[in-house]
Amino acid sequence: MTGLVYLDYCATTPVDPEVKQGILKTLDTHYGNPSSMHRAGMEAKQLLDQARSSVARGIGCLPEEIYFTSGATEADNLALFGIMRQYDPGDAHLITSAVEHHAVLHAAHQLKREGYAISVLPIDSTGRVDPQDVASSIQNNTRLVSVMQVNNEIGSIQNIPEISSITTKNGVLLHTDAVQAIGLLDVDVNKLNVDLLSLSAHKIYGPKGIGALYVRKNTDVKPIMYGGPQESTLRPGTENIPGIVGLGEAIRLTSEKKYEEFKRLSSLRSWFIEKIKEAIPDVQVNGGANISPHILSISFPDAVAEMMQFHLHSHGVAVSLGSACTSKDIEPSHVLQAIGVSLVQIEGTLRISFGYPTTQAELKKVVELLPDIWQRSINA
Repeated sequence: MTGLVYLDYCATTPVDPEVKQGILKTLDTHYGNPSSMHRAGMEAKQLLDQARSSVARGIGCLPEEIYFTSGATEADNLALFGIMRQYDPGDAHLITSAVEHHAVLHAAHQLKREGYAISVLPIDSTGRVDPQDVASSIQNNTRLVSVMQVNNEIGSIQNIPEISSITTKNGVLLHTDAVQAIGLLDVDVNKLNVDLLSLSAHKIYGPKGIGALYVRKNTDVKPIMYGGPQESTLRPGTENIPGIVGLGEAIRLTSEKKYEEFKRLSSLRSWFIEKIKEAIPDVQVNGGANISPHILSISFPDAVAEMMQFHLHSHGVAVSLGSACTSKDIEPSHVLQAIGVSLVQIEGTLRISFGYPTTQAELKKVVELLPDIWQRSINA
């Protein structure tokens, strides 16, 4: 969008031109149903297989361990319900954390309503789970632990390998929501040693409405939808070939760029924080040092963040009050509450998130705007 300084990449990203071209090609010339036994169907099936292989390469797994879904929310739900509902409610215990995305937390709450035992672990002031809390919470009937790799509000990176060493030792499955990690971090399922992993295309410059669940070979997952034989019957329904192709291309492109972008955005984030603190010394950056470089949660003293967002919008700057999924809610952020941020500080908190297109010139413009906008929000 011409003139827009877009700083809400955690909510969604623009579609990469190469991804767009791949999608358009499927719409124009490869419109067959991949289940059909004719040329158009077989061509679509070939694209499906190629995209599955691309996603698998991107996270270091086998193609047959990838199951396409409508997005990460469905993938998270499939992981939790698909594992837990194999057992009677009295014989299955789930462990998760207080700062998970609502796709996990709300699914956990539903399981609790169904009679399953749920443990929600606290986190420290940096937003991280203590792996020893996982160890001490495991019971004889614990079936699944679900801890996200990167938090979508404050960017905290969880110690998934250490958590996985504990779950493996105890014979418990581990799921991680890697939505905010996949575009910048090393997301290798074998290095992480996870059994299930969720991802989404629209957070990594792909289209909306497509995601995937990695399921380690020989891990039993019960379907939550029923119908045809697609995705080995785990996720039935005619495959979204344009979206799947887009996801495959997005994974391929981000795999090529993410390590370079991690370094660039780390430097850019540090510069941005330094300049904001020079202009407004009492701001508070939420989260610790182990943070993904594309996320900045920052609290402005005595401010009304909603007014700051409004004034930034009037200057062509797009930021969020929190995660896009919660910014319209009247309830304060569960993530910020969990790390001990006061309600007054939460009221003055913005989430600013960066992407591959973000430039220092864009951030310089925002730094120049913030002091006046902050003052105006105090007087609101």
